[in-house]
Formats: sequence, C-alpha cells, structure tokens
Amino acid sequence: MKGLALMVCRSVLAACAVVLTTILLPALAGGQELEERKTSTTANAGRKPPAMAAPERTDKTVDFSVPRRPRLEVEAGSVLPERVYWRPTEAARARVARPAQTAGDPHIADNSFLIEEAYNQEYGVVQHINAFQRGRRGDWEFTFTQEWPVQPAPRHQFSYTLAVADYETVPGAGGGLGDLLLNYRYQLAGQDGGAVAIAPRISLLLPTGDSRQGRGAGGTGVEFNLPVSITLHEQLVTHFNAGGSIVPNAKNPAGEEAATYGYFVGQSFIWRLHPRFNPLLEVLFSSQQSVAAPGDAVWENSVILNPGFRWAYNFANGLQIVPGIAFPVEVGRANRGEWGIFLYLSFEHPFAASR
Repeated sequence: MKGLALMVCRSVLAACAVVLTTILLPALAGGQELEERKTSTTANAGRKPPAMAAPERTDKTVDFSVPRRPRLEVEAGSVLPERVYWRPTEAARARVARPAQTAGDPHIADNSFLIEEAYNQEYGVVQHINAFQRGRRGDWEFTFTQEWPVQPAPRHQFSYTLAVADYETVPGAGGGLGDLLLNYRYQLAGQDGGAVAIAPRISLLLPTGDSRQGRGAGGTGVEFNLPVSITLHEQLVTHFNAGGSIVPNAKNPAGEEAATYGYFVGQSFIWRLHPRFNPLLEVLFSSQQSVAAPGDAVWENSVILNPGFRWAYNFANGLQIVPGIAFPVEVGRANRGEWGIFLYLSFEHPFAASR
C-alpha cells in the first residue's frame, strides 16, 4: 500500500512539473511573445506554408443573401501514430514539404474568407475556424470548421463545417441548424514548394438544416472546387477558384422538389504588407439554382466584391490566432448595393503526432 501511495505521489509530482514547465512558466514569461511563423528553419512545428495564403472556409455557390458556408477539409487515410508528442519530431517535420520561403518571412497563410486557398493543413497541426456573416437585411450565418491533416504527410485533408443560420427566406423562421459539409482535399501540386499550389476538393452536403424553415437544401448534394494559389511576387499572392454543386433532390420551404445545380468562379489578391498583417480583396461570381416548383428550378446570379484584412498573433508554444474582418458588397444586377459584414477568427496549434 505504501509503495502504491509513493507511486501515485511521484506521478502527481511529475504531472505538476510538466504543467509548470510547458504551460504556466511560458505563459508567465511571455504569453504574448510573438515569434516568426512559418520560417524555413525547424524551430516550430506545424506552420502554414508562408509563400501563399491558404484555403478558404466558405461555400461560394450561394447568393449573397444566403451566407456562404466555410469549406471543411479532413485528411484521411493514414496509419495512426504509435506515440504522441506535443510537437512533431525533427524527422517528422523534415518529411513535410512546404512552399519556398526565405528566412525571416513568416507570412500568414490558410486564412481566406470567400475564396479558397490551395494549401492543405500541415503535419501535426489542427485548425479551428469561426466565421460570422451578416447582411444588411438581417440574414446571418455562423459556421465552425475544423481541419485535420492525415499523417505523416499533408497530401490528404479532411474537415467538417457546422452551420447555424437565419437566411430570412422564410419570414419569422428564426435561426437554427444549417446543412453540414464534409470535405476532402488532395494536394495535387505545391507539396514540394514552389510558386504554384493546387488542391482539388470534393464535399458531401448533408441536409441537416430544415428546408421548411429555409435553412437547408432539403437533400443530399455534392460540391467540388479547384483552388489554385500562385505567388506573383514576394508581397503579392493570388488565389483562383472554379467549381460547382449538384443537389439531385433539393426542396424549397413549400416541400416542392427538383434537381438544382450551381457553379462559381472567383479570385483573390493577398497583399503581404507585413508578416502579421494582410489587406486582401476577393471577387466572387456565383450562379445557383433554387426550387421554384415541382421539377422546376430557376437561376440566380451573384457578384460579390469583398475587401478586408487579417492579422495574426503568434505564440511561442505554436499557437497562432488570426482574426479578420471584411465587408462584402453585391455589385451584380440581382441585389446591387446590398452589403454586409464578415468576421473571422482562427485558432491553429500543434496537436503533435509522430512515430
């Protein structure tokens, strides 16, 4: 009994020592201490590719009056690590290829708004994305996205997006759960560095939202997108998107059913004014069908101009916090002059995994 008590005491003391050295002391010594992110050295694990900005988390196939759902990406298909650490080992980090960058150039990446960036989540790093969009007429949407890389290399990525929204399509319906997105992305180009990254995505849309309340498509669908990211200059990165969606059995609030289709194209420009501060401009055109009668769907077009900016807080323990704000404006014929506000908040940190 005495030996068991001694063993328990030693375990408690060891746990306290770990907490003290890894959490309390660093927090007291410099909780706000920023460090250069995504450098070419191996000082920190799981940093985003700095040469370009990363994938966006919002669905671009819907009209501005229906806020876009951030893209979800989940990496799948790798063997679980035998041992888990707070950070990946040096050998594990060495297996992760990143876009080229120079020392001292830790620019923000993977924090776009409406346009998706072509960088998968890095090895041993998870990202939690919160996005809120509100239109001038009162429609709003909040989404939570979580992205996970597949070990040991980030060619495959899986993510999911949960939505809570009030799209104002049904008067008095109020807010509630929206549709769920499950996304898979493959890093086709850009894994070994370079100025160009390509990461095609396919997403499964599950009708978790109530179509009778105007918060869902009413049926299971598929969305696909081809994001391409290009470093034009040391301080300028552009991202191009082209994709579409299909919902074979969509429903409107009246319960009428029809197949609906949609497509979109968009481009963004990220000005790397400072490693931790980026003004950006996004342009998105989308054409989306909605059910008008049984077996009949009508097209609605939308052109969105979305200026904004993002900034970052980098901590010594590997945590990066990226807030952002943008002001989407409808410049197309359908809803010309409509405007809104887009708020973004991302938490990214090592969850560590290595053999």
